[in-house]
Amino acid sequence: MFEDKYLACKDCGSEFLFSASEQEFYAEKGFENEPGRCPSCRRARKQERNGGFGNSGRREERVMFKTVCAACGQETTVPFEPTGDRPVYCRDCFQARRR
Repeated sequence: MFEDKYLACKDCGSEFLFSASEQEFYAEKGFENEPGRCPSCRRARKQERNGGFGNSGRREERVMFKTVCAACGQETTVPFEPTGDRPVYCRDCFQARRR
């Protein structure tokens, strides 16, 4: 009933195989649309949606920036690049200010 066919990826434009077994799986699940992206673009998109979690299930390394706490003067790291227009606090001072 199903035959292998090639589709064009809407992200990268490359051709990819939509196999007969994949088509059968789609039909069993009730999916009405064919895949619009190749397997590698689907993986990349899924990774973006999952907030940076890779195939291992662990979050990818976050870039941290060194700065000095505006309250206590200790060196600390933060997950954003300080711009200098707002004070930046270490974890302890930030938590104290929240209370």
